[in-house]
Amino acid sequence: MLYKAIILSAGLLLINCKTQKGAQVPLKDDVENSGNITENSTDGSVIYFNEGENRFLDEYQMNVTFKGISEDSRCPKDINCIWAGVAVAQLEVMGTATRPMTLSLASTENKERNYHQSADFNGYTITLAEVQPYPGSVEGTKGLKGKYKIGITIRKSELSTTTK
Repeated sequence: MLYKAIILSAGLLLINCKTQKGAQVPLKDDVENSGNITENSTDGSVIYFNEGENRFLDEYQMNVTFKGISEDSRCPKDINCIWAGVAVAQLEVMGTATRPMTLSLASTENKERNYHQSADFNGYTITLAEVQPYPGSVEGTKGLKGKYKIGITIRKSELSTTTK
């Protein structure tokens, strides 16, 4: 009786592995275009995540989770503002031999306000390329919770450290 349970468990494990291998990274067409998106990075194209999505990126031997947006002060698309504002995405990254690390990536680079569009992790530079949807003047950012999508690029880092 025990051998039947072992064979059934092994079969289910194989089916699950095949299903995960068939999963594909969403393409640019799956996300609205904001008009200022980087099409390709040095190593490839933009990788898209929905809010709360977790994915293992085999090419980089890295697990990436888009935790959410911690700040969205971007100027609504139909309003004139003094400052364009910023959106800050929280990404949890973990390499195959490293502990999880949370990165705060901003939609614009502003060192005076401690906003950084890129961060180095495990020999790679991860850059926030796009944050969607863009807030409107009517709904603001309150209704966007849980609906955010981001695009990131990952390229080999010029730094020699393993984590930063």
